[in-house]
Amino acid sequence: MEHNTSVKEPSFLDASLPLVVLIFLLGLSVFLYGSDSSYGPNQIALFVASGVGVIIGLKNGYSWSEIEQAMVKGISLSLGALLILFSVGALIGTWLLSGTVPSLIYYGLQILNPSWFYAASCLLCAVVALAIGSSWTTAATIGVALIGVASGLGMSPVITAGAIVSGAYFGDKMSPVSETTNLAPAVAGSNLFEHIRHMTWTTVPSMILALVLFAVVGFNSEGTADDSTIRAISDTLQQHFSISPLMLVPLLVLMAMAVKKVPAFPTVFIGALLGAAWAVVFQPELVEKMSDPELNPVLAQLKVVWSTLHGGFVIETGNVELDKLLNGGGMVKMLNTCWLIFSAMMFGAVLEHIGLLRKFIQGILVWAKSTGSLITSTIVTCFATNILTADQYMSIVMPGRMYKEEYERRGLAPVNLSRTLEDGGTITSPLIPWNTCGAYMHGVLNVNPLDYAFYAFFNLINPVLAIIYAYLGIKVLKLTPPDTPYSAAVQQK
Repeated sequence: MEHNTSVKEPSFLDASLPLVVLIFLLGLSVFLYGSDSSYGPNQIALFVASGVGVIIGLKNGYSWSEIEQAMVKGISLSLGALLILFSVGALIGTWLLSGTVPSLIYYGLQILNPSWFYAASCLLCAVVALAIGSSWTTAATIGVALIGVASGLGMSPVITAGAIVSGAYFGDKMSPVSETTNLAPAVAGSNLFEHIRHMTWTTVPSMILALVLFAVVGFNSEGTADDSTIRAISDTLQQHFSISPLMLVPLLVLMAMAVKKVPAFPTVFIGALLGAAWAVVFQPELVEKMSDPELNPVLAQLKVVWSTLHGGFVIETGNVELDKLLNGGGMVKMLNTCWLIFSAMMFGAVLEHIGLLRKFIQGILVWAKSTGSLITSTIVTCFATNILTADQYMSIVMPGRMYKEEYERRGLAPVNLSRTLEDGGTITSPLIPWNTCGAYMHGVLNVNPLDYAFYAFFNLINPVLAIIYAYLGIKVLKLTPPDTPYSAAVQQK
């Protein structure tokens, strides 16, 4: 979209002011509202910070109409994610009703031991995400069940969420069928499988360290649930649901569609509808108990599953903690998360359109003289873009476009940039509450990113390890000679 050519270049103060206002208001929001800050206060903070950006844009010569168009366009970029979110809400509801999630919890309680629960959760999510290429789908299925198992074993749901996010983003990052894994080399100009091979040097050691930390935490927190508690939960699940391996079929179908690269939105929504059908077939007593006795039996069943799709699943088992776990889902439960994403995308769109983000990044680049500082500044830029634009894809595309020429000028192979975009962009996105990924994980796992961020060991270690590698010159590949394409021979720095 073209804009007025008479606009002024923003100053670094211009670029910093909306961010300073946002950080202040978000901090104040957390102080005043605590864990409820994401249910309205943070959205207001994003609106106010967007207003500061708009004022700066108007001051610098932009018209309201073009800023408004940029906001609308920015918000539209999140619509695909919002469709997936609504579908995930529906899926969680019907998978609770169908017995899929209760069965996963039941079997998890039988086989998972508190001592190695966190490490096993991380590894399980890593394997699933590597196979299907989606951290979101992994969290909405295996992740939801693991949070339930954690409650049954007396383990911390916050640390469990950190393990789930760590494993899901490792698998997502390393999977050749992941969108971000394909996007990063496309932006940087490297080959997909060269990119994955180059990532192993920072990603695999980070995952090993994370698993060690989860194992240490697990061995030092034995859990508070004894055998009688686990038996009580298992008996309650069997009392209210038909527990069987057949209940896991919707999960297997969903994973098969994901592996076959069926787009996420239809995959998740089909999974939700399959869960609804499974509930009618395999949980007839439960569905009948929830049905309106005045309606025709078929219509009554239809109303139950229809209500679950939009309003979620509600049950009273007599166990308060189990009820908290088994009550949830429904599209309506995702409205707040969608509101947060909507607000954040508007803020990011304003800053990008009026040049504030570009100016902010240029300020960071001033000190990037060495290869180590260049890679570090790229990681910092990706993280800042995740904060400012609230979108994982923008944190890859924008820094990738801005740094590509500089990497080429310094004779650095494109795989260095593509790996760094993932080290700094892909895996830091779920740590930010208003980022689409952070908001999604909060909505699905019901744990605030500000809480689980301290335990998302993989997501914390990987960027730090990448920076250490950069300054030590470990696996930093150079072009030989610098002006040849990457298909030429490369050598280790």
